[in-house]
Amino acid sequence: MFGPHLTLDLYSCDEAKLSDTKFIYNILDQLPNFIDMTKISEPNVIFHEGNPKSFDKGGISAFVIIAESHISIHTFRGYGFASVDIFSCKPFDVKKAQEYLIEKFGAKKAEKHVISRGREFPKDAEKVNNIMIKERKSFS
Repeated sequence: MFGPHLTLDLYSCDEAKLSDTKFIYNILDQLPNFIDMTKISEPNVIFHEGNPKSFDKGGISAFVIIAESHISIHTFRGYGFASVDIFSCKPFDVKKAQEYLIEKFGAKKAEKHVISRGREFPKDAEKVNNIMIKERKSFS
C-alpha cells in the first residue's frame, strides 16, 4: 500500500474559527509535526467572501505540502462545516489526528473515512525502477 488517506468532515464547528485565517494557518503549521510528518512548505491559506446572491457564504481553502504528501482544509462559514484531508505515503495515527481536529474546531459531530491508497504500489525501489523503465519503453 502507498499510504492512508483520511477524510474528515466536521459538523457544528465554532463558526468564528471557520473564517479565521490565522487559526487555520496555525493548524496547518502545527499538525504535520503533531502526527510525525515533515512540513516542506508554508501553509497556503485563502479566504473567500462568498457570493451574497447565492448560498455560498464563503470560507477558507488551505493546504500544506508535507514530504509524505499533503494536508488540506476547506471551511464553510455560516454552515459550521469543515472538510479536512490528510494523505500520506506512510502510516500515521488517524485517531490522534481526528481528536486533534475535532477539539481545535470545536466540532459536535465528525464523519471519518480512511482509504488505503495505492494498494498495488510497490515499496521496493528495484520494483519501482523496473516498472518505470517498462512504462517509458512503452511510450517510445
